[in-house]
Amino acid sequence: MKRTNKVLKTDMELFGAALVQTHVYVVSVDEELRVTFEDYGGVIEEVKPESVKIAGKIFMRDQLEFRIDLVSGEDPE
Repeated sequence: MKRTNKVLKTDMELFGAALVQTHVYVVSVDEELRVTFEDYGGVIEEVKPESVKIAGKIFMRDQLEFRIDLVSGEDPE
């Protein structure tokens, strides 16, 4: 099974994740491309141009990344 993630950047991607109630987690990425886990997240409750509300917490879109896990393929036997 191959695991990867997708960064939700556009309004459409964020609204889509909210619609299907996909679990979204929150990370920050610094200028050296180091990823820091910020919050376990949850389901998106509200999307605004400047922020995203997840599990009762508000996160600023210009400071953080919102990601979902993607799983594809099958385990090799």
